[in-house]
Amino acid sequence: MKNIFFFSDVHLGLQDKQHEKEKEKRVLSFLSHVEEHGEQLFIVGDLFDYWFEYAYVIPRGYHHIISKLGMLVEKGITVRYIAGNHDFWLRDFFPNELGIPVYKDPFGIELRGKKFFFHHGDGLALNDTGYRILKKILRSRINIFLYSQLHPNWTAPLAHGSSHKSREYTGGKDFGETDGMLLFAKEKIITEKYDYVIMGHRHKPMEQKIENGVYFNLGDWISYNTYAEFDGTTVELKTWK
Repeated sequence: MKNIFFFSDVHLGLQDKQHEKEKEKRVLSFLSHVEEHGEQLFIVGDLFDYWFEYAYVIPRGYHHIISKLGMLVEKGITVRYIAGNHDFWLRDFFPNELGIPVYKDPFGIELRGKKFFFHHGDGLALNDTGYRILKKILRSRINIFLYSQLHPNWTAPLAHGSSHKSREYTGGKDFGETDGMLLFAKEKIITEKYDYVIMGHRHKPMEQKIENGVYFNLGDWISYNTYAEFDGTTVELKTWK
């Protein structure tokens, strides 16, 4: 029986062309590994640093990754996409064109007799009310419609600039997010009896035993190139080399 894989926070499009080319090669080689050894793949948010779907246009530059994901589905591998804080504007391209369902809210699922709960991790900071308000604004159907009226040549640079400013702002502050994420994981494991809680968002790989369960943070593919693998018995955090 083949394994189940989990990864997050690739942020395609974030860095300069050389770094993006190298990152794309790493991700493609990882996806080839999943194609050979996996039966399911969970993308736990922020595959792209920016993604916005118009009715007939999607962002350029990601066709190799998108094609590879489509190939996995064609080979019978189940791929699921849990939306992260850079994925507010995922619409119907992934489910309709690639057969990849998109989950905009956290959810639980049973895999081979084990209970898993997935959450990208955004919004769990103990004192980050501002982000929670911003999240509602960005997910507003009215605001998405208004944004879609702008030409892509304007929206992409605007979004990338906003992403970099946001990263500079949050990178210098301590929102207590790690504690908030751990508290959330403890609640799921202790009260709701989940075996595993899996998140991303923090860009730092982490494995924390909590009573009879384990909380994993998947890290990222910018600095760590980490992912998790479930063989039907245990989940192991690994580094792609």
